[in-house]
Amino acid sequence: MTDTQNSPLTLPAPAKLNLFLHITGRRDDGYHNLETVFQFIDIEDTLTFEPLAEPCIELVDTDSNINVTDNLVFRAAQRLMRECQQQQQPHFGVRITLDKRLPQGAGLGGGSSDAATTLVGLNHIWGHPFTTSQLLPIAAELGADVPIFVHGHSAFATGIGDQFTDVEPDQSYYLVVKPQVNISTAALFADTDLKRDCKPLPPSQWHWHNTANVFEPVVLKHYPAVAKLHAQLLNYGPTRLTGTGACLFTRFANQQQAIAAQALLSLPESYVVQGQNRSSLIRTLTQI
Repeated sequence: MTDTQNSPLTLPAPAKLNLFLHITGRRDDGYHNLETVFQFIDIEDTLTFEPLAEPCIELVDTDSNINVTDNLVFRAAQRLMRECQQQQQPHFGVRITLDKRLPQGAGLGGGSSDAATTLVGLNHIWGHPFTTSQLLPIAAELGADVPIFVHGHSAFATGIGDQFTDVEPDQSYYLVVKPQVNISTAALFADTDLKRDCKPLPPSQWHWHNTANVFEPVVLKHYPAVAKLHAQLLNYGPTRLTGTGACLFTRFANQQQAIAAQALLSLPESYVVQGQNRSSLIRTLTQI
């Protein structure tokens, strides 16, 4: 074990926004074909990796309400260790401390980002046994949003959200608001009003004005608190649901305008953020 491998390593797990989200049809396997643009934002969880003498994975979670063994971080670590064992790649035991700051059930990809940072972080301290392209299928096993965080660059995504074309959307400022509701993704997919036949767009032709989030009208129909908040935010700028919710985000010309709107509104939970086309995880690793 090198000195670098023997030292604790702390890495970010950034949030994401879906700048739009379309369904273009249903696949033979029952999943839906999607189109979306993922962009990272500058709020994040953090994970610290500490080597252990024993060949095991330990997870320490600062949120005592989370089931550690069912956590995506633990599952990601176990999955990558198993892959190392099968491929006879070097690895060692690790204690992972998760400092959870991102809201859950928000559409910001917090759990998926934690899993991706686990894969990328362990791959780093174990000496890079796998390339990014080799990590992506493992990421996809863990969840549909995990691959974009391993990929690490804003992208136009197709398939089930795991086929990427890099794009460079404006790194705008946003006010992200988390309504105090729990949204059932399964119920949204089951709703007969959900639009599932969007015309496919070439990656170069997407814009805010010719896209939408197809889940947004369904969420607004079933969740009055989200609809009320959405109407309030529209007074300040273009507003959209991210993922399947519950978070809404409003785009602003600058940070000052976003902060001013945040101060004027009575918001349950909100963040002023900036879009980032290269994830903080990838930027941090390139500086090590």
